[in-house]
Amino acid sequence: MSQPSSSNPLEFSVRGIILGILITLVFTAAQVYLGLKVGLTFATSIPAAVISMALLSAFKDATIQENNIVQTIASAAGTLASVIFVVPGLLMIGWWAKIPFWPVFGACAIGGVLGVMYTIPLRRALVSQSKLPYPEGVAAAEVLKVGTQSRAGAQEGKAGLKAVIWGTLSSAFFAFLAAAKVTAGEVSHYFRFGGGTGATGLGASSSLALIGAGHLMGITVGIAMLVGLIIAWGILVPVMTSLSPIAAGASAMDHALRIWSTEVRMMGAGTIGAAAIVTLATLAKPIFGGLTSALEASRAEKHGGAAVPREERDMSIFIVGLVTLLAMVPAGWLLATFLQDGVLASLTTPLVAVGVGYILVAGLLAAAVCGYMAGLIGSSNSPVSGIAILTILGAATSVGFVGRHIMGPEIAHALIAFALFVTTVVLAVAVIGNDNLQDLKTGQLVGATPWKQQVALIIGVFAGSCVVPPVLELLNHAYGFVGAPNQHAISDQPLAAPQALLISTLARGVIGGDLPWHLIAWGALIGLILVAIDFTLKKTSHGKYSLPPLGVGLAVYLPSAVIAPVVVGALTGYYFEKAMRGKSYGEAASRVGVLVMSGFIVGESLFNVALAGLIVVSGSGEPMALGLGIEESAGMIIALAVAAAILVTLYRWAAGSARRIEG
Repeated sequence: MSQPSSSNPLEFSVRGIILGILITLVFTAAQVYLGLKVGLTFATSIPAAVISMALLSAFKDATIQENNIVQTIASAAGTLASVIFVVPGLLMIGWWAKIPFWPVFGACAIGGVLGVMYTIPLRRALVSQSKLPYPEGVAAAEVLKVGTQSRAGAQEGKAGLKAVIWGTLSSAFFAFLAAAKVTAGEVSHYFRFGGGTGATGLGASSSLALIGAGHLMGITVGIAMLVGLIIAWGILVPVMTSLSPIAAGASAMDHALRIWSTEVRMMGAGTIGAAAIVTLATLAKPIFGGLTSALEASRAEKHGGAAVPREERDMSIFIVGLVTLLAMVPAGWLLATFLQDGVLASLTTPLVAVGVGYILVAGLLAAAVCGYMAGLIGSSNSPVSGIAILTILGAATSVGFVGRHIMGPEIAHALIAFALFVTTVVLAVAVIGNDNLQDLKTGQLVGATPWKQQVALIIGVFAGSCVVPPVLELLNHAYGFVGAPNQHAISDQPLAAPQALLISTLARGVIGGDLPWHLIAWGALIGLILVAIDFTLKKTSHGKYSLPPLGVGLAVYLPSAVIAPVVVGALTGYYFEKAMRGKSYGEAASRVGVLVMSGFIVGESLFNVALAGLIVVSGSGEPMALGLGIEESAGMIIALAVAAAILVTLYRWAAGSARRIEG
């Protein structure tokens, strides 16, 4: 790919926009299915960058900035699909029997546009002038750079491209083994203690992508997550299972997971909430500085655009404010239409006012927190569902207050539905805000123009918004959802949609008055203690050590299957870089290692996209299962052995490649 003049590189092109939209359509569809199946989504920036480079390499005038615009458009797929953590809840409570196109499209599009607008003034505070690692943003930039350098014939570029390819192939192969049932999809062990009443254990997903994400996050976040695992599975689950009666015939795993999902996870949500509020308070100064800087840049551009470097030009702060205010009009109309002709019609005006105000304020806070967490731990692992929990708590409390004087079964049902719909819009704000800052970090590293990326993401938002409703309805028609009363599905195996089930349960609890606030309060107390510990660590070590409370809360809230591999990746990455420290080729080895880990994310992401398509086409939940009859315990041992072999081999290869580059 050519390296154009840095003053005016090719960024926007018709071919790039079309390619970005096409990738968005495919990835969004895949994300919706996988999110409903397992309750998690994956970031699409890196696989989109790889696909873009492969296709645009046929054009001699293709640039790294053009490829960056493609991945920016497509990255909307990896994030906007997260609204599936809420929308199926409207089916589960029986409010909808089918997924309507326009309300869901409107919620995604309005929320997505606001997500971009809200985070534009934060770019300087959280990207340009911040030391946040942005693991996936950095990885995407490295992938784009290595593609460019390899075309130019640079030695490290060629080695880096090999690193991405080896990481991609290894990760895809490992994911295939799990899909084929040769290895276990999860390595886990649970046990009883205390006379059989207590239970605990640990599970770890067989995922090289999560190990790669841990390497990219670094040891500080890794240790924070390890502390969270210890708090959740070493303290809270053992104590609370001991105090709770075990169901007849339940295994140690069933007992431990039930207590974690119904009680400990609520505490994790409280921990994240408290840490997020304190984080917002600490971010007040840099955010204010970023807003001031954005205003100054806007004034400087008015008096002569040359005063602001291309790489620092955001959308005008005037346009940001105008679009934000104008977006409140369709947001209000959308909420009013949702209430039309229902039992809440008499409360339309106050409910719409509360809903719009909530979207305006809660959306801004959620976007800022999500953006910060994307910088800390990456988009894939950002606890968006944790933000959804806090959002539904606030939304349900607000709308419940408005309707409290006429509360009855029908009114309560309608208020729950309205709270879920408002939460859908706020979640769209949060996830796109999360994505925008990650993309802007990639752009900063490859010399992109910020305002062009911001426009590109809006294009991706509208493309993704068109796909989410029809795919959701297709899956509703084919499978249905667990707990939904209006089941007309073809299959007799409904999708779990675990996050939507939790969110709808919370909405019922708040408006019905039976939410376990004491668990959330205990979690918030843990969060405040962690904030104090982090502050003390930073002060006594002069900033050398820290224990990010959000990272700890995340490990309490998310399944250990997701967190444990991330911790492993952080530790292996730390020891690899420690072994390379002091060597002449150490820095090169570190860079090649990052690219191998980026390849891990690429390979598993692309494999998951292909697998999702195969599942939908074949109609089988396990279309690649070979039926070899391997026992689960044997599958776990094979998974551990293969993962260890791949890690050791590729770390050694990275060190050897770096030695040859420097030699």
